[in-house]
Amino acid sequence: MESALDYYSAKALLDWQIELGATETICDAPVDRYGLPDKVARPKPEAAVQVARPMAVAGAGVVDPVVAAATAAGAAGSLEALRDAMQAFELCELKKGARNLVFSDGVPGARVMIIGEAPGRDEDREGRPFVGRAGQLLDRMLAAIDLDRGASVYITNVLPWRPPQNREPQGEEIAMMMPFLERHVALADPDMIVLMGNISCQAVLGKRGITRLRGQWAQAFGKPVLPMFHPAYLLRQPAAKREAWADLLALQARLKDPS
Repeated sequence: MESALDYYSAKALLDWQIELGATETICDAPVDRYGLPDKVARPKPEAAVQVARPMAVAGAGVVDPVVAAATAAGAAGSLEALRDAMQAFELCELKKGARNLVFSDGVPGARVMIIGEAPGRDEDREGRPFVGRAGQLLDRMLAAIDLDRGASVYITNVLPWRPPQNREPQGEEIAMMMPFLERHVALADPDMIVLMGNISCQAVLGKRGITRLRGQWAQAFGKPVLPMFHPAYLLRQPAAKREAWADLLALQARLKDPS
């Protein structure tokens, strides 16, 4: 049996059909087009794309969540204010099913900022990123290169609320929270960023495929970023720890010699 399409594959197929000129979908039931009115307003291809993210229209009562997030994030002048702004943000449905906002852990202003994907069950319960088995492994990984979340690392996630059943975050959820993440990086102001996992790479770099991206330095937010395997992945695939160790050594070398 074929598995269901994931969000990104489905969107890519839709974009491809729009590029070919498709403007309508085929309904489950047949349509008698001879019985339709003579003049029917048919959507243009670009209108089909805009449906995915409603635009803020004056007087229409429709709020673009990305614009709202950007406004709230831009008004935050400190990490505490940003946390309060995220806690007050009501347009993300994930908040309704989560126990806690998972904002950050570690030391603000640390040279290294780690950006994970989204909270899991343990993170949702405790209100801190990277706890449980994955967090314990992360702590051991950091200790191997003389880093410590309590002294020299700052940690956050792309999403601050746990997706139900630990499902993969959806594209609109990531887009909605990106203004908060951008402001978070600006306020924390690290020297370099570690992106852990596919979702953080998708959000920050616009790319997926962590096995191809890991270990390759890139630029985002005006800072050097290093994609790495997520600790949860390493727990499932212990053989990948060799590559993770190489990436940790690359991070250590960059800290010693930023040039």
